[in-house]
Parts: sequence; C-alpha cells; structure tokens
Amino acid sequence: MGSDRHIVLGIESSCDETAVALVASDRTILAQRIASQEKEHAPYGGVVPEIAARAHAERLAPMLEAVMGDAGMELADVDAIAATAGPGLIGGVMVGLVSAKALAMAADKPLMAINHLEGHALSPRLADANLEFPYMLLLVSGGHCQILSVEGVGEYRRLATTIDDALGEAFDKTAKILGLGYPGGPAVEKLAREGDPEAVPLPRPMKGSAEPHFSFAGLKSAVLRAVESGEYTRADIAASFQQAAVDCLIDRLEKALRETGQMPALVVAGGVAANMTIRAALEELAEQHTMRFVAPPLALCTDNAAMIAWAGCERLPLDQSDPLDFKALPRWPLDPEAEAVRGAGVKA
Repeated sequence: MGSDRHIVLGIESSCDETAVALVASDRTILAQRIASQEKEHAPYGGVVPEIAARAHAERLAPMLEAVMGDAGMELADVDAIAATAGPGLIGGVMVGLVSAKALAMAADKPLMAINHLEGHALSPRLADANLEFPYMLLLVSGGHCQILSVEGVGEYRRLATTIDDALGEAFDKTAKILGLGYPGGPAVEKLAREGDPEAVPLPRPMKGSAEPHFSFAGLKSAVLRAVESGEYTRADIAASFQQAAVDCLIDRLEKALRETGQMPALVVAGGVAANMTIRAALEELAEQHTMRFVAPPLALCTDNAAMIAWAGCERLPLDQSDPLDFKALPRWPLDPEAEAVRGAGVKA
C-alpha cells in the first residue's frame, strides 16, 4: 500500500445506520461513530426509506463534527473523503455522498465514491493485515447474498448471487413471521439456540443445483406454512430455518470451490456474518479445504463507516479517486461483466 501513512474520512448512509469514521492506512481506526435507526423503523418491521433518509440528514453533520473532535483532528489533516455511493436506499446514499462532495470541495481533498459492497469485501483486510489477494468471499447481508473471488482492489469476479431474496432479508422476514420484531437476524439466532434444528422439515432451495446461485424465497414461504400449521414451536422453526440456511450456504460454497479450485482463504463479510452458527459452519468448511477462515470483528460486519474509509485507504495510493459529479447509484454490481441472472431479486 505504500510507505506513507494516510488518513481517510468515511461516511456510510446506504440503509439505516448513519456512520462516520476516520481510518489510517496502517489499519488504525482513529475515531468512529454509528447511529442506529432501530427505534424509528421497529414499528414498521423493516426499514422505511423516507424515514431513513430524514434521519441521515438530521444526524450526519453533528456526527461528522463529533468524530473529528474525537480524533482531535481538522479536515485539513485528512487525505481523502470516502462515502458510500451505492448500492442502497437512494435517499440515504445521496445524503452521505452530497455531504462528502461538499467536504471534498471545501477542503480540496480527493473524493472516493465507494461501492458499499466493496466496503464489505475489503473490510476483512482492515482487521487482518495478513489477508492477501486473492480470496473467496461470501458476502451475506440484508440486501445481498453473493460468492465472489476478490482478486484485488476493484477486481471482483462474481461466482454466485441470489435469484430472489438475500439471506439477511430471509432472516428478517422469518423474524416477522415469528413475531420477533426488528432487527430480525439477531432475534432469530437467539431463539434458534432454544430449538431443535432438525424438528421442522424445511426445504434447501438450490441445494445440489447445477446453477451456482442462491434462492431463499421458498424457504421463507415454508417457514410461514410451518407457523400456520401450528405443529411446531417458534424455537424449533427458528432453529430449523437457520440450519436450512447454513446447509444452502455450505452447498453453494462447495460448488464454487469445485468450479474455481483451491483458494488461500475463505472470507465472510456483511451483516449476516455476525451469526455465530453460520461462522462455525464456514470455519469447518474452510478447515476441510485447508483454507484460512477469516471473518471481521462483529463491529465490522454490520454497516459501518470504518469499512468505507478503509476502502478509500486501499484505493488512494492507486489514484482511484472520483469526480465531484459522481452520481449516487441505487444498484451497482461489483462485477459488471457477470452474466445476468434470472429472477427479479438480484440487487447487485
């Protein structure tokens, strides 16, 4: 990455976390703050885009000031401004990106318009200085479920994606069906600890398929039918759903490994990477294939600005800055050359 230490200010506002961070190229997180919107969205059982955008607009400016104060720095001390420019809820993305443009213009600093998925893809390298390219990445979040070969900064080859729901979305919808509230992923994981993962005969969509991709819509529908049947406890349904999800992930990763051959490391990132049952299964898979298993700390799994700032740190020495008229993108694939996939649920 070069010998000179540089510092990047990162802004994340793609969904329902307003986040700001200062990160140095030596992997030091100098300061960071995250404001959750759980209370605002909880009554609706999911994220309401208009409410999210308004909350970002209200919180971002004071949060920027607070983070700079936490680090004892001024904008002049920063080498670049990085902000999520997509994919995500377009209103929230625009709030963060417009703010970053204003800061970059005012301070005459480079602007880094970061793909939110690239933030996740590179975040394990922020936590692990020994993680080198290439590596196989399972990116699992509320909006995305993909397997990628990460070959370098800006070099991503998509091996698989979802043809309908992302896994995080399936967790959230399962939580809603079970009456567990929002956010759903942690609630399902907690309840699953009390249940029998083999109690409910749920499907494993796409398992064994010649196609490389994921599908979780049928699993979510099967959860609804299991609840409506009245035959099973909520804990057993949660545990069985989680086990079905794990089985799907492992099957699809096994297929990807057969297609690509051995890779040095298996990496997981994204909000669902915080699920400890999923982590344990992935770690076992990596061990079977004599691969390193790398997962970021839990704080770097969910949406955060440190990963956006770090992506800026990775890009800055490569002179990968962006013009001030860069437009916010609701959809932005990491691998634009990947084949189109059937299904309306492909979000990136």
